[in-house]
Amino acid sequence: MSIAEFYKDQEIFVTGATGFVGKALVEKLLRSCPKLGRIYVLMRPKKGVNIEDRLQQQWETKLYDRLRQEQPDSRSKLVAIAGDVEQLGLGISPEDLERLKNVTIVYHSAASVRFDDHLRSAILMNTRGTHELVKLALGWRKLKAFVHVSTTYSNPSVLEVEERVYPPIADWRTTIKLAETYDEETLDIFNLKYGNFQPNTYTFTKSLAEQVVNEYRDRLPVFIFRPSIVVSTIEEPVPGWADNFNGPTGLLVACGVGILRSQNCDPHVVADFVPADIVTRTLITSVFKFIKESEVKIKEKTDNDLYVVNCATANISPITMGEVIEIGKTYIRENPFEKTLWLPGGSITMCPVLHFIRFITQHLLMAAVVDTLLRLYNEKPFLMKLQRRIFAAFSALQVFAMTEWHFKNDNFKALHKIVPMNEVPTFGFMQHADINYVDFFQHGIRGAKEFLLKESPESSSAARFRMKIFYVLDYLFRAIAYSFILRLIYKFLVSLW
Repeated sequence: MSIAEFYKDQEIFVTGATGFVGKALVEKLLRSCPKLGRIYVLMRPKKGVNIEDRLQQQWETKLYDRLRQEQPDSRSKLVAIAGDVEQLGLGISPEDLERLKNVTIVYHSAASVRFDDHLRSAILMNTRGTHELVKLALGWRKLKAFVHVSTTYSNPSVLEVEERVYPPIADWRTTIKLAETYDEETLDIFNLKYGNFQPNTYTFTKSLAEQVVNEYRDRLPVFIFRPSIVVSTIEEPVPGWADNFNGPTGLLVACGVGILRSQNCDPHVVADFVPADIVTRTLITSVFKFIKESEVKIKEKTDNDLYVVNCATANISPITMGEVIEIGKTYIRENPFEKTLWLPGGSITMCPVLHFIRFITQHLLMAAVVDTLLRLYNEKPFLMKLQRRIFAAFSALQVFAMTEWHFKNDNFKALHKIVPMNEVPTFGFMQHADINYVDFFQHGIRGAKEFLLKESPESSSAARFRMKIFYVLDYLFRAIAYSFILRLIYKFLVSLW
């Protein structure tokens, strides 16, 4: 059976449909599985904007341009469900629960991906939210597959990560009870100790969510799908699409506009990046494989071990952090951003002291100068506040910039083998194994300009001219700074003689 045909008439429920992976997954399902029944998307009402308007706004974004052109009627298959993952029962009304009773496939990708979230908020969304959805799914009699989208970094203390569930760090029921009982300040006091000194609340609560799923493995057709660091698309619906500044995209943009001059990380660390469209393809094929194999196991009455997929590519297409930075600096200067504040550049260091000195001299001092000039022109200063956010963000990511993980991914690679030959261009991914990272990050830079910064993918003549001016000014300021330092050294040596 073809994969597209397999999805015919399937009723699908997606949480996190407004997130990076969720958006890409909904678009891919509608475009590549045109005969599916409906996709119910959980959406949280926002002040002044109801869920139908939010869904329509998402449908009208550039991500869906290709889908709107090829299958304009597919919009009718999207159904918004009002709810909130942080609420009991996900905040879904009885009427909407009745609409979900025929769901056959669940993709649970809703999560807070902020690494600096308060422990209480992270528990309620990432851990309790998973449990609440599991409880709802127990009542869906037609359910064939429940995909829990986790992360390869859910067990960060393990450097060789296998495709299996690891022993719990804490009891997930107790943890949820604590979040329901105590306030944010109280829980934050015990965060590090209670979380067994996890790098952040995200990895801790995602690890607990895996324990929730594992406990219900005998009562639900559930499995765990762990993507690594999700980056911009390699091919579809367009190369370079992204919808957030997380991961290397934010790194390249910060370097590109000239506000990130120093990074405290190991340039030799092999980073594990996976393009968003590879994630969506394997999310779709993993369900196909899981359901087919589950049917066989039921017939043969074999044990149903929890299926885990590490969606990781570092052992297929490796690239180091240093290479990412160098590629980014080279091609951002060729195709600069319109909002560039200084010459794109900066460097990597493993020395925290040197990085701190650079941060003070090249980040904070520049921010102080720019904000002062903005005040003189009666404009609102912003750069000092932004630099504080950058410092906090990179502090939370420090362990990931200095540590190299190795993810076993046999189950992931096996997904390509089950794709019918005629569907490899649609659902396969190993054809992209020899990825050209220069082209990939060039598309990523163009995508960041178009989708994130709302600029033209190609730089204007004014931006290119501004870059030439920055080249001259950068060399001039460097010459002045080096002359000043040499003069101080000379005076110091003369005083000694």
